[in-house]
Amino acid sequence: MAALYRSGSLLLLVLSLTALPAAAAKPEFKIEIRNHLFEPSELVVPANTKIKLIVYNRDSTAEEFESYELNREKVVMGNRKAVIFIGPLKPGTYPFFGEFHPNTAQGIIIAE
Repeated sequence: MAALYRSGSLLLLVLSLTALPAAAAKPEFKIEIRNHLFEPSELVVPANTKIKLIVYNRDSTAEEFESYELNREKVVMGNRKAVIFIGPLKPGTYPFFGEFHPNTAQGIIIAE
């Protein structure tokens, strides 16, 4: 009986550990940098949810994803990608820009 209890406990532990990655998965959103522009320049995300933002830099030169409102800055080297975790965000708008090309690389995240 004790062996059955231990194997049942072990099974429960294994099942709970395999469920953790699925439960911990964050919604993913993607933005690309092309010709010193963010595409899309407007991204709608769920409010009150932590998200995973993947920024692909398709240019050959580096760019920095920066947002004072999101309290984030991340340099993305040319032809590379970066992962940025954001949130949970209250409903609202959160501008971001490219530090190296602020006149063209601009965008906004809308949490709703």
